[in-house]
Amino acid sequence: MIFNEIRRRPVGTPLDCSDLHPVLRRVYAARGVACREDLDLSLDRLLPVGSLPGVEAAAGLLMEHRAGRVLVIGDFDADGATSSALVVRALRALKFSHVDFLVPDRFRFGYGLTPEIVALGATREPSLIVTVDNGVSSIEGVEAARSLGIPVLVTDHHLPGSTLPSAQVIVNPNLAGSTFASAALAGVGVAFYVVAALSRLMNDAGFRAVDLLDLVALGTVADVVPLDHNNRVLVAQGLRRIRAGRCVPGIRALLESGGRKLDQVTAADLGFVVGPRLNAAGRLTDMSVGIACLLTDDPAAAMRLAGQLAKLNEERREIERRMQLEAVEIAASLRFNPLGEESFGLCLFDEHWHQGVVGLVAGRIKDRLHRPVIAFARAEGGALRGSARSIPGVHIRDVLDSIAARYPGLIDKFGGHAMAAGMSLAEQSLAHFREAFAAEIAERADVESLRGIIHSDGELTGAELCVATARALRSAGSWGQGFPEPVFDGEFKILDARIVGSKHLKLSLRSNAAGPQAEPIDAIAFGYVGGTAEDSELRPDAHAHIAYRLEVNDYRGDERVQLNCQHLHRRATPGSGSGA
Repeated sequence: MIFNEIRRRPVGTPLDCSDLHPVLRRVYAARGVACREDLDLSLDRLLPVGSLPGVEAAAGLLMEHRAGRVLVIGDFDADGATSSALVVRALRALKFSHVDFLVPDRFRFGYGLTPEIVALGATREPSLIVTVDNGVSSIEGVEAARSLGIPVLVTDHHLPGSTLPSAQVIVNPNLAGSTFASAALAGVGVAFYVVAALSRLMNDAGFRAVDLLDLVALGTVADVVPLDHNNRVLVAQGLRRIRAGRCVPGIRALLESGGRKLDQVTAADLGFVVGPRLNAAGRLTDMSVGIACLLTDDPAAAMRLAGQLAKLNEERREIERRMQLEAVEIAASLRFNPLGEESFGLCLFDEHWHQGVVGLVAGRIKDRLHRPVIAFARAEGGALRGSARSIPGVHIRDVLDSIAARYPGLIDKFGGHAMAAGMSLAEQSLAHFREAFAAEIAERADVESLRGIIHSDGELTGAELCVATARALRSAGSWGQGFPEPVFDGEFKILDARIVGSKHLKLSLRSNAAGPQAEPIDAIAFGYVGGTAEDSELRPDAHAHIAYRLEVNDYRGDERVQLNCQHLHRRATPGSGSGA
């Protein structure tokens, strides 16, 4: 990422909790934690199951089809995969007669319950279709199912449009008039509430919905939904199960294939190790192998499937690397319009780009240039499919909704969240849409948000730069979207610098705050861009202002503190400013 400024968060009054690490007290205070109760992530702090509108009706509808054939249709990302696995596992455990799943091939069917995926699903003769992590915008698909005499239960968390599908039941915390106190539920969170209501209705002592919280934690973190208190409870309880070894074999296998120790798993491991492996299946082929990995109870089969997902993820990385290089060049050519004015919103397209990877590319360019980005790939029939990523303060789905209202017919279809969305349009409409998108973003974007600000929790003293602090931060949280993992900043003297693994910068540092006699500290800047270790400013005795995450580096049982550099601003002399 390229940042222009490091800005320290206002701390406020640290929590009066003597048993908390002092650094954690101020970190929590900076995130609006006002009292000890806000840190209570026990199950009894979960919002009551019945408080999510529609769950009782959903449970009743499912009960009507216990002896029938239930078909679960999910999305092709990690949230959709975990949602599908959760519902299938729950219904099978509750002795439903026949439960199956179907996930759309994104390249043939696109997103959601389309009429085409309904036609395919109908060949399995379901008595009920249950959507997970999709369906609230599937007007035509639900109508197609009803025309075939197949009732539909929609469970979703995406923002609804002005018209809802005519499903028998819709469960979505974002429906108009919803009184549920956590609109930020992921699709797997909604699915969890539905099966919890079903379990309560059936009063089956052999099944506990909480036993599926490992799947809920994975899907919630991987979908990057805001971690409000309710979601933090779900994630914390799921992580507790995973660390204790009480998770499905597929999650264990995916973590082990990524080199993670089960008893030390963090939310970041779910987001950056497991989630990408699952998502790779949906991006390059279809998500069936990912769902199968989460459904199997055979550890050997789970390891085999996790190996397949790891290979797909490596292939995805190589495709993304190539596309990202091309996207940087395209973005540079589009960043300024013919009048020399900077564009606040970018639409990128290359005819050779992979449909399944454009969302990742949009995210990379958004992070690099700090503005909303839509990356397009060519789809069937001359259409373009785009994936959008946004910045705080610009609600990307509202942007698309506004453009669709202002220019009827310009966008074929769209849907999504505040920070991410998908859409399709005709290729010949791209130039018009590009202008409309840039204009809409210019109206909505706060120039301040385009500056590239990294928020810091301040400087750590020499005494705080230790393994004990890093352990306290690792065991706290759960960190994620809306409840960010702590980042600190400070001035450091560079003792040594070298490139490792062809693209990572390995550093040995001494904190200015710790004094000249302090022990050296290891640091790593993954994916370092901006020069080589031979740069004069990286030679010994140079100084740098660094924003970092504090981590424990466990190498063969030897635990040492390590700085994971998020931003490095090199300086010839210490203390010569704080920007980047």
